[in-house]
Amino acid sequence: MADLRPAARVPLLVLGMLSLLGGVLAGLSRLDWTVPSVAAASAGWHGALMISAFLGTVISLERAVALGRGWAYLAPAAAGIGGVALLAGAPLILTQVLTAIAAATLVAASIQVLRRLVAPFTVILAVGALCWLVGNLAWLAGGALTAAVPWWLAFLVLTIAGERLELTRFLPARAGAQRLFFVIVGGILAGATISFWQEDAGLRLFAAGLLALAVWLLRYDIARRNAQQQGLVRFIAVCLLSGYAWLVLAGLLGVAGGFLPGHPWRDATLHAVGLGFVFSMIFGHAPIIFPAVVQVKIPYHPVFYLPLLVLHASLALRIFGTLGNNFPLRADGGLFNAIALLLFIATLLASVVRGRRQTRGTAA
Repeated sequence: MADLRPAARVPLLVLGMLSLLGGVLAGLSRLDWTVPSVAAASAGWHGALMISAFLGTVISLERAVALGRGWAYLAPAAAGIGGVALLAGAPLILTQVLTAIAAATLVAASIQVLRRLVAPFTVILAVGALCWLVGNLAWLAGGALTAAVPWWLAFLVLTIAGERLELTRFLPARAGAQRLFFVIVGGILAGATISFWQEDAGLRLFAAGLLALAVWLLRYDIARRNAQQQGLVRFIAVCLLSGYAWLVLAGLLGVAGGFLPGHPWRDATLHAVGLGFVFSMIFGHAPIIFPAVVQVKIPYHPVFYLPLLVLHASLALRIFGTLGNNFPLRADGGLFNAIALLLFIATLLASVVRGRRQTRGTAA
């Protein structure tokens, strides 16, 4: 099957954005903010909407574009439709099956990439896709999200880490660094696996793996050098380094038990990864990824730092509220988390408009 044209990819991106909107509103509902009834009814599925529906759609869409095969777009289509079905109140099994199909398709696409190029980063990307599939199957088998969460987080973290591992090829070789990376990944996978039977020990090992990975990225990622550059290169580096700092915090909280269901620090631990780490990566890479996916120009502007600063400040507020058992502070932080994401989307759209004007001016 031939690749999809850029215009045909837009509906898939829209499906993902609907899951993002529903997931954010569902999260606000959990913090006692008044939201539309559709989102409030999905409050229990906040994590599924944000990770498996929204991020699963975006990541698999990017991978399908890179692969250039029409069948690979089944992954973002299934994940996006699954998220919308969940918001619409369809039977839960429908979303679970669709997200499992999406993950299986991403695994197949990753295997196709491995057939073209076997390299450390392509292996890690394939392992990340497999983690998404395991998490979705665990959700399908049990109905609860708790068993799926470490696998979903591993999917996100390993996908990002694999992409960063690719860029370390441009740095001087570090003896043993790559072997250490794979040992750390093994620890993350072992922790997620053990959590099926020994939840406490498994999740603490999982957290220790995340902490070690964050330290590895801070030590070896090219972002340390790029932070000394200017413009978009520096902005991306700042996003990455700040995201790694949040991953360090998540690892520390997780080692102390923060990933355990019912733990008072669970909200802080999960959002240090999901918002602090993952969305810092999204903010940094969006000016590169979205032009490649939908063929639009997104010129850099220093205003890109605004949503990033709001994200970090609001997340700090939320985490302080959680650790201090101050629910109003935590709820205010959650509201400003949503505002940060809205600012990010508005900034991207304004940049797209600016890019079109520049293109028209050049053509004239």
